[in-house]
Amino acid sequence: MERARITPPTPSRRRPRARGPLAALLGLGLLAGGSLTALTLGSSATAATTAAGTALGSNWYASAPYLMPEDNSPPDAAAVMDATGQKAFQLAFILDGGSCRPAWGGTSAITTDTTMPAVIQTIRSKGGDVSVSFGGYGGTKLGQTCGTPEATAAGYQKVVDKYQLKAVDFDLEEPEYENTAAIHNEIGAARLLQQNNPGLYVSITTAGTTSGTGWFGQQMLDEAKSQGFTPNNYSIMPFDGGFSGGAAQTDALVKFNALLQSTFGWNEATAYAHEGVSMMNGRTDSAEYFRQADFQTVLDFATAHGLARYTFWSVNRDRQCTGAVDPGLSGSCSSVAQSDWDFTKYTVRFAGATPPTTAPPTSPPPTSSSPSPSSSGSCTAAPWDSTKVYTAGNTVSYGGHQWHAKWWTLNENPSASGQWGVWADDGPC
Repeated sequence: MERARITPPTPSRRRPRARGPLAALLGLGLLAGGSLTALTLGSSATAATTAAGTALGSNWYASAPYLMPEDNSPPDAAAVMDATGQKAFQLAFILDGGSCRPAWGGTSAITTDTTMPAVIQTIRSKGGDVSVSFGGYGGTKLGQTCGTPEATAAGYQKVVDKYQLKAVDFDLEEPEYENTAAIHNEIGAARLLQQNNPGLYVSITTAGTTSGTGWFGQQMLDEAKSQGFTPNNYSIMPFDGGFSGGAAQTDALVKFNALLQSTFGWNEATAYAHEGVSMMNGRTDSAEYFRQADFQTVLDFATAHGLARYTFWSVNRDRQCTGAVDPGLSGSCSSVAQSDWDFTKYTVRFAGATPPTTAPPTSPPPTSSSPSPSSSGSCTAAPWDSTKVYTAGNTVSYGGHQWHAKWWTLNENPSASGQWGVWADDGPC
């Protein structure tokens, strides 16, 4: 096993972050956490109250996609909410602004920044909420400069207090990822924030590999175990490491589940209930491609196995590039063919909400080439309609069989649903 190596392996390159002119040239990917099960999370979710007075279940924090309001041609969060039904976003990133002081991107002090408060107010005024992510790839993290878990937690507490947060994410990557003292401080800070802010939703996001996670990821899990700390979830980022499609990502999630079991002594179900996934939509830094069908594959796996979290990097990239569909890596578009906010709709489905049935203006009209439903005449359920939204328990007939939906779905062919898909085959009719 990788962690047994005496010399830690060199981890694969992760999402480079950039500000200013370079921002549009770089793409990145992450996740945000939760301990709830897929589309049934709503009934067991811990409610949080936003400044606007709306109760959000933690299923929404578990589905919150990453958003950079100060970089990478930020989209209008309100427009994304209207088009998809998404209610929560993972704002990125808090870094060290010098002398153990939290700052957006390491440059905009939380005491003077005006962009983030305006974005947060907009989201909350529409009944949504935000989580804030500490860390990301590159830059200097508080855990590297604050000296102790207590000092690191005090720095992050300023962010929690400033924005009245109900959820936070620790995105543990390079360079603190490889720094034993920094990881000790970051995990200790997460533990103290959880302890000092009852009900705070805490996710831990870290690198994914085809083995689940690498040497440094295991080191982080061991550190959490030694401190007796259990977050809402541990999420891996299965990209930029030799991945090809959704099946490779679900395989990594199975292997990461085994690592959680062996580290914490959990059974499989408990490990999945503390496991999450954070993907990257479209083209990745290492020229992997994850399209809508891959997001569906991982969503089916997540809902079937009760994963705690399902998210992606980033909303800024959730739109088709202008000109050439694939101009190369970009921080502000996906480099794959898509309609605006296609990938955000998958996180909404994970949260168990129903996106608006009216598509955004850039979406193509429904096609008339969908496979024909059953024509046997012996099925009593209404034929499946590719343009209709179905929710859990709805029944349809298709191909001479009756099917029932396990969660929200639109335009997913019952016969192509598969073992982990949304449609369950009730047999011939």
